[in-house]
Amino acid sequence: MPVPKRRTSKARRDTRRNNSYKIAAPAYVLCPRCHEPKLPHRVCPNCGYYKDREVIKVEE
Repeated sequence: MPVPKRRTSKARRDTRRNNSYKIAAPAYVLCPRCHEPKLPHRVCPNCGYYKDREVIKVEE
């Protein structure tokens, strides 16, 4: 059974692992009512609507 001849250094180990820890920017969609960017599946902070219903009252 094959066994590593030398110990893998911390730098080599961490270089190999670093691609899986990247942070992705959140996706934004335009609100169909006011056309402001918002997070998907969330209430629009600008107009307070979600799925063509007013969920929260927003003061203007």
